[in-house]
Amino acid sequence: MLLRFRNIRTRSMDLCAPLSAEDMMVQSMPDASPAKWHLAHTTWFFERFVLARDGGYRPAHPEWHYLFNSYYQSVGPMHARPQRGLLSRPGVEQIRSYRERVDDAVSEFLLRGVDEATLAVIELGLQHEQQHQELLLTDIKHAFGVNPLLPAYTTHAATHDASSAAPLEFIGGAEGIVAIGHAGDGFAFDNESPRHRVLLGPHALANRLVTNAEYAAFVHDGGYQEPALWLSDGWDTVRREQWERPLYWQPDLASEFTLSGVQPIDPHAPVSHVSYYEADAFARWAGARLPTEAEWESAAAALPAQGNLLDARQWHPRAATSGAGHLQMYGDVWEWTASPYVSYPGFRPLAGALGEYNGKFMCGQWVLRGGSCATPREHIRASYRNFFPPHARWQFMGIRLGQDR
Repeated sequence: MLLRFRNIRTRSMDLCAPLSAEDMMVQSMPDASPAKWHLAHTTWFFERFVLARDGGYRPAHPEWHYLFNSYYQSVGPMHARPQRGLLSRPGVEQIRSYRERVDDAVSEFLLRGVDEATLAVIELGLQHEQQHQELLLTDIKHAFGVNPLLPAYTTHAATHDASSAAPLEFIGGAEGIVAIGHAGDGFAFDNESPRHRVLLGPHALANRLVTNAEYAAFVHDGGYQEPALWLSDGWDTVRREQWERPLYWQPDLASEFTLSGVQPIDPHAPVSHVSYYEADAFARWAGARLPTEAEWESAAAALPAQGNLLDARQWHPRAATSGAGHLQMYGDVWEWTASPYVSYPGFRPLAGALGEYNGKFMCGQWVLRGGSCATPREHIRASYRNFFPPHARWQFMGIRLGQDR
């Protein structure tokens, strides 16, 4: 556990290495957070929920608890989320020192020996940190993407596959009663439980993700001008926000902003940074639908959690050019499902303040599955339930089609 703790904490700092102190303070929209806030908040989590169990630990900056609490109302008030980018103090170096102090304290705590309950909270903290590693990348991408200079986070440009995407096929899924949810082995968040049975009707899922070329056909066909394709709230959003294309596509529809700066769009790579509204409208235009999360998990459960994930250091979706069966189930882009984010039958949140982690957000959000090119490999699994409101699109979000049979 100690080595894993150190490795995960170090990776967060490594992801910030290309950033200046000015970069790390930027908050480009209320849903995003400055990089330095991510570093401080994940440290606060260990201080508040792990080191608070160590009777000998005393916080060096107790007033920072207000600054770096996110949404844990039961442990005290917090700074307003949309105003995190106004916090010029403490500075980046102070936050680095804060991380080092807390890391040393947690390491010493582990070396002295901790009980199983404390180990479980540390594991939750590490999983929480891995979530914020993905957010570090997507939030800085958004910050750089609204900068007129369109600066690059990295000089490493994602490579394009020369060959075409694998032909689109629909593969029939399991029918009847199937079990979904966490099976009980290894870590899982509380919202992945309990494992339960669902009834699946005749259906099929696409063998791969929707590509940029396929989505471009939707754009060129006037998909953003046809209200009959859109949910009512989606159409209102399209008109209000004047959406005409996926986030980060440039007006020429031939290039897009990436973490490597503006690059030519790979027509065979998965379309990314589309909202639930856009995914649903595209599926309707294509004569298909989005999969339910139960259909998705039933198809993914037997597959290894491997793919174009954060560890591959591409940080951009890549084409699926060959292979049998379901491709790209893990990595590349989070896949919107047709399922609202609600509790499973018999769901019980964690006890105490940590019960605020997932359950209280089960309203007005939609489930995504499979991870993205910014998700750490060891963080993803078949039962993992991500969730966002239907208008969100700054994450690596894409589309897999489904259909009834």
